[in-house]
Amino acid sequence: MKGFNILRTALLASLASVFLLNTAYADEALKMELTANKVVKNSEGKISYLPVRTAPKGTVIQYKATYSNTINENINDLAVTLPIPANMTFNGEVSPASAQGSIDGKNYADMPLMRKVDGKMVKIPFSEYRTLRWNIKLLPANKSAAVALNTIVD
Repeated sequence: MKGFNILRTALLASLASVFLLNTAYADEALKMELTANKVVKNSEGKISYLPVRTAPKGTVIQYKATYSNTINENINDLAVTLPIPANMTFNGEVSPASAQGSIDGKNYADMPLMRKVDGKMVKIPFSEYRTLRWNIKLLPANKSAAVALNTIVD
């Protein structure tokens, strides 16, 4: 495929899930906005993010989810996940750096993910990562928090 439709990928990534451990009214309390932007580095090394709808193979795309607390109470112990979209490969860049990774969408661990091969622990390639999770301990009333991951179009 020469180019990849980022909107289709964004729809897949919008399946990002949220778990509120101490709040029963999640639907009214939390709003999520997902953006997909092309990551561009200029000749001086400065990075900028440009809106993108389609992208050729090899393009770096950042998926950023902004979670807004829409109520007048703090939200505690918020766990948010973002899947790695199909036809994309995670490149290891996340924000904040506290993200945990998963190769099955069920079991999470600090990155880099490791596995035992021939009796030795080795890093799992980023191409096998399927989901990332962040734990937000506190999202203050009427404030927002953002998480992001970078991918490369396959």
